Amino acid sequence: SKNTIIARLRGVTHRYGATVSLDHVDLSIPAGCVAGLIGPDGVGKSTLLGLIAGVRKIQTGPVEVFGADARQRRVRAEMAQRIAYMPQGLGGNLYATLSVLENVDFFGRVFGLNAAQRKRRIDELLDSTELTSFRDRPAGKLSGGMKQKLGLCCALIHDPELLILDEPTAGVDVELRKGMWEVVSTLQA
Repeated sequence: SKNTIIARLRGVTHRYGATVSLDHVDLSIPAGCVAGLIGPDGVGKSTLLGLIAGVRKIQTGPVEVFGADARQRRVRAEMAQRIAYMPQGLGGNLYATLSVLENVDFFGRVFGLNAAQRKRRIDELLDSTELTSFRDRPAGKLSGGMKQKLGLCCALIHDPELLILDEPTAGVDVELRKGMWEVVSTLQA
């Protein structure tokens, strides 16, 4: 439901040595919406997203995701099955020597999908991102925009409840940027 809070941070502080990346951040993100973080480089956007995704260690302040305390290892393990996280950088979550199909199939196996589930989801995702005709191409031979689309497919293979994208359209052309947001809008609907 849209009134449900999917992620809540209270007084979250995060440091890298003497540098304060997040300083007592309070934030609630409701379910059923697209929320964005806007700000210049170095203000802690990626750190905040990593804390919500469960890939960064929480230093100070509670981070709750799906109503549970993400400081607990068991909770983070359960969150991983319900969250898709696409890190910053073109194709940062891909294996360059594996084909488009092999990359998405690998992530499907990691998330425990059986062969029939993987085939169905892979066909849907490659079709929606217009990567079907590139299914046999190694990820390392794709353009930057195509790597981003493939990274999105890999992130979405397990049909997550929460999708976290860190600068998904940085370095891609306007047409591809529009296409990626159309895919995200379709998924949200």
